[in-house]
Amino acid sequence: MDNVLVIYKSIYGSTKKYAKWIAEDLNCNVVEVKKVKIKDLENYKTIIYGGGLYASGISGVSFIKKNYNKLKDKNIIVFTVGLSDPKMKENFESIKNRNFNEDMMKNITFFNLRGAIDYKGLSKIHSIMMEMLKRTITKKDAKDITDEEMLLLKTYGYKVDFIDRNTIAPIIELVKNSLK
Repeated sequence: MDNVLVIYKSIYGSTKKYAKWIAEDLNCNVVEVKKVKIKDLENYKTIIYGGGLYASGISGVSFIKKNYNKLKDKNIIVFTVGLSDPKMKENFESIKNRNFNEDMMKNITFFNLRGAIDYKGLSKIHSIMMEMLKRTITKKDAKDITDEEMLLLKTYGYKVDFIDRNTIAPIIELVKNSLK
């Protein structure tokens, strides 16, 4: 599809994997956000942006936000990749609210996909952030710890992989339907 482009920023590889799968399924181009200039996007009808979640921020999404006025007439899809269960909609709503204004949220379609983590491969700052999160959870009363937090405690320090190619199906379907 010549009028669809997948853009991504990936730090540990999960987002890159999803971006390449999406581009493969849509038979379109895929490029890292650091290699994109806004003028390169003129001929695309659909822009799909993927970024990892870090402390509720979406990696590299500033490109979409900064250029939103030039992109708003296009079909914009943003997918995030993190460890949170996508079925927990309340988690993702707060992430959207922290990263986008009301106008952007009305015009962008969002998807949340699950990624992977290898604690041994984390940068120093991400390692510290995960340690702080673990400490915060362990200070809670046991009855107040959510299932998701319990999962984090059980898997802390290990390699965990939730990546699932099947979860991109709704993105693929949306794009194909929008181009009919």
